[in-house]
Amino acid sequence: MSNIEYSEQEVLRRESLAKLRELGIEPYPAALFPVNETAQSIKDQYDPEKENLQDVCIAGRIMSRRIMGAASFMEIQDETGRMQVYVKRDEICPGEDKTMYNTVFKKLLDIGDIVGIKGFAFITQTGQLSVHAKELTLLSKSLKVLPIVKTDADGTVHDGFSDPELRYRQRYVDLIVNPQVKETFIKRAQIVATMREYFNEAGCLEVETPILQSIPGGATARPFITHHNALDIPLYLRIANELYLKRLIVGGYNGVYEFAKDFRNEGMDKTHNPEFTCMEIYVAYKDYIWMMEFVEKMLERISLKVNGTTEVQIGEHKVDFKPPYRRLPILDAIKEYAGVDVSGMDEDELRATCKKLNVEVEPSMGKGKLIDAIFGEYAEKNLIDPTYIIDYPVEMSPLTKRHRSNPSLTERFELFVCGKELANAYSELNDPIDQLERFEEQARLKSKGDDEAMFIDYDFVRALEYGMPPTSGLGMGIDRLTMFMTGQSTIQDVLFFPQMKPEKAVKKEEEKEQ
Repeated sequence: MSNIEYSEQEVLRRESLAKLRELGIEPYPAALFPVNETAQSIKDQYDPEKENLQDVCIAGRIMSRRIMGAASFMEIQDETGRMQVYVKRDEICPGEDKTMYNTVFKKLLDIGDIVGIKGFAFITQTGQLSVHAKELTLLSKSLKVLPIVKTDADGTVHDGFSDPELRYRQRYVDLIVNPQVKETFIKRAQIVATMREYFNEAGCLEVETPILQSIPGGATARPFITHHNALDIPLYLRIANELYLKRLIVGGYNGVYEFAKDFRNEGMDKTHNPEFTCMEIYVAYKDYIWMMEFVEKMLERISLKVNGTTEVQIGEHKVDFKPPYRRLPILDAIKEYAGVDVSGMDEDELRATCKKLNVEVEPSMGKGKLIDAIFGEYAEKNLIDPTYIIDYPVEMSPLTKRHRSNPSLTERFELFVCGKELANAYSELNDPIDQLERFEEQARLKSKGDDEAMFIDYDFVRALEYGMPPTSGLGMGIDRLTMFMTGQSTIQDVLFFPQMKPEKAVKKEEEKEQ
């Protein structure tokens, strides 16, 4: 016996479901329904002078109804929008039996039900494009009551389904009653498709690399840990796919890229989700200067494709993705925005500077993280227009080639937009001896308590020992890129199903507050 409690409306819908079956009507038919038009295609194609579209087959969800006598109207919604349907009793019930109209349509169908309509397009006496139903088929009975969102003559929305907790947890309802949400995800798909097209034109190959890894490499982050029962070993959900992609460059590919699901066991906020999509690309015989120009052209192309312009409104800022972008060394950025010159400082001096600047630090932090903390506190928020922060200290970049003119720095850039990092790129470190020393320094930091420091990946070092050509690599967060290109303020608005607390945990917290 189920212990689920149903609302009065849910009980009534289940009773309607039973009555439909008593009438011999299957509320969830298995047969194919031959849809040949959509709401949008009818709007685009119908010509009242030609009286075309006389054999329309459309399906959608009932969003409103006006029940009258022998003729009624309803509005159905499909993937492309809404369409009014005119239902006349004697048209859908041409014989003596009027059950389909008098009982099924008028009494047993509800808002939210999915129906199929066969008929023809026409213009009503009030001038509204509609479909005149010749046949009506129930395709799926809805047992839950949809929120009814109403918009008055002034455009004011009433009873909107706007609570973020509900919208993100029940995205399927959000997409039904807030159809504008679909546009964000359509643009996300366009962004990814445009990037693929751009990379393929550049001669790069799309590949796949392992999600379960014995060593979580390629980034400084806390991993999720799992266990492989058959091998009896711990495994990690990848935090990045960098080291595997560079193994493929060693193997002889000149350009590889991957759209990867990565996982980091860290906090959640408006710009971070523990599961996220990252694109990484590696191109042989290139450097980070080449990659800056490559990224600029790509972002310009994406913005034009998605928005028709390079200018995008992101919150209160209008950001222009048209190249070129400013290039600012990180130590100069700290000097510009924090008013201090940290170049040449050792760890103790940096720690003292952080204290003077009221920057919170942890005892486990080394030089790299101390510099990053100052930069994050003082500089990041000022980087509104697309800006390349370049030439990071060696301690901040364990996988990056040393700068060709200053060995204490690396050939690395991060791209910032509206105070947030969008991309990270290097002239990749391909010296196996230097790489091992950098890994060993990361191990020292891990022994001091830095649980985000990298593991030593000896197999990756072995791969480098076979020789990797000069290579430029880039990582870019697709979720954050979508936020920027669609003007969304939270990462949850560009993920179909963002990570949420279990509903039981939320309810317990609410009970405690009461």
